[in-house]
Formats: sequence, structure tokens, C-alpha cells
Amino acid sequence: METRRENLKIIGAIGVACAFPFSADELFAQEHEHPAAVEATPPGPFTPKFFTPDELKLVSRIADLIIPPTDTPGAVGAGVPRYIDYVASGDRALQNQLRTGLHLFGDFLALDEARQIAVLKPLSDAADSGHTPDNSAAAVFKTLKNLTCDGYYTSQVGLVRELGYSGNAARASFPACTG
Repeated sequence: METRRENLKIIGAIGVACAFPFSADELFAQEHEHPAAVEATPPGPFTPKFFTPDELKLVSRIADLIIPPTDTPGAVGAGVPRYIDYVASGDRALQNQLRTGLHLFGDFLALDEARQIAVLKPLSDAADSGHTPDNSAAAVFKTLKNLTCDGYYTSQVGLVRELGYSGNAARASFPACTG
């Protein structure tokens, strides 16, 4: 899992540098405000705006397998499921894709972790290769993967704690620059 985390850190760092490898229409936070409520998972119950409770459980589990907790919180700890719910609540096309596509995961939550990963691995490979037919589980997974990365690396947990971003800090010099 550490390799995946390291790869996601690299992707996140690239995103901070405005060269994120997803197309603009996949970077939902570029179009939508990242609500303060998803900066960290606050205590207490959460009422989704879009997802049913069962859909939210499924999205939460998939997000947590994409970015699991390590020395920093994973996707769930960073509030990513709330972020995905927030983004979906304002996007009809995304609502349609998720509402019709999440059922393709069947009894995913009843599987043990090893089997869940075995289900997601080929979907992730297909998503990474670009071969994701519309209305397929791979297309839904690609959307969830993009939203998870976007939500995580635009959250306080992902951006500040994971990547160490400290904002627009003034520097006295730029030692790596020679020109």
C-alpha cells in the first residue's frame, strides 16, 4: 500500500503545481468550492445531500481502499466521502453516473478486504489505461478514483499534512534555480 500512497503523493504534488494529469472536466474542485465541512471529518452524524446511506458506505469503502490511512488519515479521515457527496449533489450528470453505476459493485461491502482489492484492481487498470466504456464499473471507478484524489489532495489533510504545503510563503532565495 505504501507504493500507492507514494504514487498518489507525487500526483498530488503535481496537482499543486497546476499540472495535474487529469483533464479539466475531471478536476471537480476546480469548478466547485471545497466546503470547509469536508476539511476534516467532524464528529457526529452526517446526512448526505445526494447518496443514500448504503451508497455512502460503498463510496466510503472504495475511497478508503484508494487512499488508505497510514501515518496520516486516509480518504475517509480526510472527509473525501462528504466531498464526493457535495460535488455529486450539484452535478446532474455525475448523479446519473453514480446512481446507475454504483449498483454494478453488487455485494462489494460483504467481501473481505483482499477480495475487494481483487475486484478494484482490474477496474483501476482499465481506468488508468483509458479503456472505460460508459456505464461500466470501470468508468464509475475512474470517476470515484478521480474524485477521491481530487478531494484528498485539496483537503487540509492531503494538501498540508500529507504533502507539507505551507501556502504562498515568501522565500529569501531559490537555491535550485541557477538562471
